[in-house]
Amino acid sequence: MRINCLNVFLFLSPFPIPSTSITSAKIHVNGVHLHYQQTGEGSHAVLLLPGMLGSGQTDFGPQLKSMNKQLFTIVAWDPRGYGQSIPPSRDFPPDFFERDAKDAVDLMQALKFKKFSLLGWSDGGITALIAAAKYPTLIHKLVVWGANTSVTQEDVRIYNGIRDVSKWSEKVKKPLEDMYGHKYFARTCEAWVDGISRFAEKSGGNICQELLPDIKCPTFIIHGEKDPLVPQAHAEYIHKHIKGSQLLLMPEGKHNLHLRFAEDFNRQVEDFLC
Repeated sequence: MRINCLNVFLFLSPFPIPSTSITSAKIHVNGVHLHYQQTGEGSHAVLLLPGMLGSGQTDFGPQLKSMNKQLFTIVAWDPRGYGQSIPPSRDFPPDFFERDAKDAVDLMQALKFKKFSLLGWSDGGITALIAAAKYPTLIHKLVVWGANTSVTQEDVRIYNGIRDVSKWSEKVKKPLEDMYGHKYFARTCEAWVDGISRFAEKSGGNICQELLPDIKCPTFIIHGEKDPLVPQAHAEYIHKHIKGSQLLLMPEGKHNLHLRFAEDFNRQVEDFLC
């Protein structure tokens, strides 16, 4: 029988569990000032990597609030050009995922974490896969959802469907407009569509497929079966090419399954990280 480490902690602890606040700061990394939020006091450090246009604030509220803060120290970062890591303005050169991966790892090292786990959503999942492959001695465990390692023509069609932010739902659009203002939000979304669509011009639409066999850490792939942005074949490909990885399909999950089903998501992830 598998015993949940959180339950063990609750059983053994004779003291009330204190709540810890979320701190917010910036740190100089690779020529830019990267913003991050941090909470928890556990020995297991975890970095949360947001999706396109995302930040810790917009993408990971339920994780920053509710993941176990006695077991984990949780860091949510804003990649350069996103959230409060502006300036610089966001751009999408051919190596932007590799740049984000190096920034993310160097951020955690600057914060004095010798080893840490990665939780990556969407673009952040791609970044996390690259980081786990390129910096294997630093990564403890890896969780990705809504991620892909190639771009097909069908993906390009889907991306062009979200190019015009005025067509987004108000619920999704409002927090990003509040953060960026409409002009930066709209311009950056269009630039992202152009940037990621360029991968479809490469052989096999490759982003980082060749790196998957280099990932040696325990890996957990989660996919929402109703994800309208990332077809399930991408999750299955990642699972097939990372030896020993686990794949969880959530029948009602969409792209933002960690927000819509936050309690279940957090429980599944905490069990895996333990």
